[in-house]
Amino acid sequence: MNVFFVFKFKQWKKWFMIIVLALFTAIFIWVETKSSFSVFSSRDDPGALLKNSKSEKQLALTFNISWGQEKIYDILDVLKKNDVQATFFVSGEWAVRHPDILEEINEGNHEIGSLGYEYKSYVKQELSEVRKDLQNARNTFSKLGYNTQWLRPPSGHFNEEVLKAAENMGYKVVHWSIHPEDWKNPGTEKIVKRVLEETSGGDIILMHASDAVKQTDKALTKILPALKKKGLEFVTISELVSSGKAESEPVK
Repeated sequence: MNVFFVFKFKQWKKWFMIIVLALFTAIFIWVETKSSFSVFSSRDDPGALLKNSKSEKQLALTFNISWGQEKIYDILDVLKKNDVQATFFVSGEWAVRHPDILEEINEGNHEIGSLGYEYKSYVKQELSEVRKDLQNARNTFSKLGYNTQWLRPPSGHFNEEVLKAAENMGYKVVHWSIHPEDWKNPGTEKIVKRVLEETSGGDIILMHASDAVKQTDKALTKILPALKKKGLEFVTISELVSSGKAESEPVK
């Protein structure tokens, strides 16, 4: 019996392109994994701090808060009991309404960063409005006695123009590498599991301290000692950056 293999060019071309694309993707991922970017720029373009690629033991725990005044106390209590310092990114509007809480955060030796003033997505605004918001935030924190060099754009939304504007105003943009989406309240164990499975030295963890979170403080009671048991040390963003070279996230 004769067996014939029919060569179909279109089908071959399709599979060839798939193989080439897969190979390119694999190479790209490998290069990204092995490469180290400068702290806040990528090839002279502005970038957002993603993690410290040289730190094997240190990591930064960060919180966003733009509204509410109840859950923050539970979170501060857990941090104090575990002797952990974190970086809190707060909006200017929230800071004006809660200067006493801001002072309590500061007295706990936590670092304070900015979420801008109004907490509105910067990519949905004109650049002039973004600059105005950044300046309003700076003036607000300055009047309250804080110098906020670290900026996390509202909702983590940014593009090249936003990064350049922030950089020109003296801000250093901070993103994150671990996000358990605690604001969705997926369940305490899910939050714990995701953080413990994904976190390693140099990471920046994003969690929240607004009143919407119902499980974050309980998750932290398990996360903090577990990560310490792994030999990891919690530091502020400033300390994480000063400890070595950090990766930035290119604008996409």
